[in-house]
Amino acid sequence: MTHDDDPSGWGERDWRAARESWRRRRMAEGAGPQGGPPWMRGFGCLFGLLFLVIAGSVVAGSAIVLANLGPVPGFIALAFVVIVLGWMGRTLFVTGRSLDRLVDATRRVEAGDYSVRVQTANPRSRRPRLVDELNIGFDTMAERLETDERQRRTLLAEISHELRTPLTVVQGNLEAITDGVYPADPEHIGLILEETRVLGRLIDDLRTLALSEAGTLTLHPEPTDPDLLVVDVVRSFEPAAAAAGVTLGASIDGDLPITELDPVRIREVLSNLVTNALGNTPAGGRVTVVGGVDPGHWIRLEVRDTGGGIDPDLLPHVFDRFVKGDSSRGSGLGLAIARQLVVAHDGDIEAVSLPCEGTTVRFRLPVRVA
Repeated sequence: MTHDDDPSGWGERDWRAARESWRRRRMAEGAGPQGGPPWMRGFGCLFGLLFLVIAGSVVAGSAIVLANLGPVPGFIALAFVVIVLGWMGRTLFVTGRSLDRLVDATRRVEAGDYSVRVQTANPRSRRPRLVDELNIGFDTMAERLETDERQRRTLLAEISHELRTPLTVVQGNLEAITDGVYPADPEHIGLILEETRVLGRLIDDLRTLALSEAGTLTLHPEPTDPDLLVVDVVRSFEPAAAAAGVTLGASIDGDLPITELDPVRIREVLSNLVTNALGNTPAGGRVTVVGGVDPGHWIRLEVRDTGGGIDPDLLPHVFDRFVKGDSSRGSGLGLAIARQLVVAHDGDIEAVSLPCEGTTVRFRLPVRVA
């Protein structure tokens, strides 16, 4: 029967959707996974049978004991037995219902539904502690799976977007050269070559970020003088700073101690920070790389600029992947990579910014003497 032939106006797909919606609503209200009483299925049936066996044994034993007691002691003993059986029955009831909900939720997670949660709104005092911890652990796992799945989809969309622009430029120029619209001269070939370099840098950044987030990035620490590292980075960016009309300098507070770190990766961190600072500082501004020693054997390195600052709404997310301001021309991976590399060195990083007052990005590294 098709949907149009169904006299009730409901097709099979509508019926299944309505049944699934009802089942989820019943679970949210604390009912079992199939909507029926928990003693009629699964763990509820098993615990119900267990309760009947225990209760029958307790009642039989109590009858023998009560027969040899007087009225008052017998009444007290009977009240105690009723209280114990009531507590046991409630515990088995709640436990059976919780485990049945957990089994049903596990099936839904297996089917790809990571939005399911099993924790109920009942007071903690009314939930068995071990089952409660099991439910909390399951909900935490499901939440992380849901977050990972959402981040995976977002990452795929963002990578596709970032790759599309240079690929479009390369494809367009090659088609124009093939059709004879553009001559195959060094100028147009150079444009294509530059876009391939952009693609190469983006792929390298994605690889570095993926390895660092997975904890598989290999570091090559060696005794390094942070003073020389800062000076080298500043010198390498002096031509770019001069072309942008920005003053670039370094300010080191005393001699920084020689420490064990990966000089290539920390240079990459400083380069990313200086690149961002130069890109967000107008002509006539200043970018300064600052170094110092913090209490507790920490080396502190900062990159300060006199640009327009970071949008307050964007500031808490500047170290996330593909997050960038409207005026940024980068891929939005520089600060994310910087954070992962600093964390890989057991350090920390933060950004401080006020509108129209510039931005300071500082990171600290532990001093490790070889």
